[in-house]
Amino acid sequence: MISSGFHGAYSELGPAFERATGNHLITTRGPSMGDSPEAIPARLARGESADVVILDGGAADELGRRGLVNAESKVELARSLIGMVVREGAEKPDISSVAALRNTLLSAKSIAYSDSGSGTYLATTLFPKLGIADQIAAKSRKVRGPPSGEPVAAVVARGEAEIGFQQVAELIHVPGVTFVGALPSEVQPMFSFAGVLTKTAQEPDAARALLMFLSSREAASAITKAGLMPLSDR
Repeated sequence: MISSGFHGAYSELGPAFERATGNHLITTRGPSMGDSPEAIPARLARGESADVVILDGGAADELGRRGLVNAESKVELARSLIGMVVREGAEKPDISSVAALRNTLLSAKSIAYSDSGSGTYLATTLFPKLGIADQIAAKSRKVRGPPSGEPVAAVVARGEAEIGFQQVAELIHVPGVTFVGALPSEVQPMFSFAGVLTKTAQEPDAARALLMFLSSREAASAITKAGLMPLSDR
């Protein structure tokens, strides 16, 4: 099971792993967290089986605390930033500083963010920290992600939201939008993506081999191309 943020890199690296090892990967997608029935924690909690899950690093830790995965098997795969897009052709607002970001949020007619890790951070941490949660609540929209939903950028591309926030890897390859930039470093949570074996893994050796492959130096270029920051030091 894999969340959308790492799926761009995985879509290239997964077939390479299959060719190199002869293993066959069967993959399903879902958010790292949130109230969607497709969310990885919800899938595992109701007994859906998987050998390995790839998702937000903090969500992986929470699954470990709940006893749904083997916490000691966790492998960090990449770092990720939250960024912002506007519709293609629209003026790019200023988000170069915390003050500019706050003004842009207050000035925007409509705001979209994801129902997973980045959106949870925005709604529960950043917006309250900026003192604007109540002011922007009525014009903010939480977007359900794949597989049944869509990237936040797709909503912005159709003109249904003026600005949209999600992890950079989930924004930059969607047509019809312009990438504005990442959040200022002072308010950037710097998410990670990680892989971890479940408690019910049927193919633990192959699962560990997959995580080693995804975190290797050979995987770094695909991870970078996908809009993430590799951690490979192996």
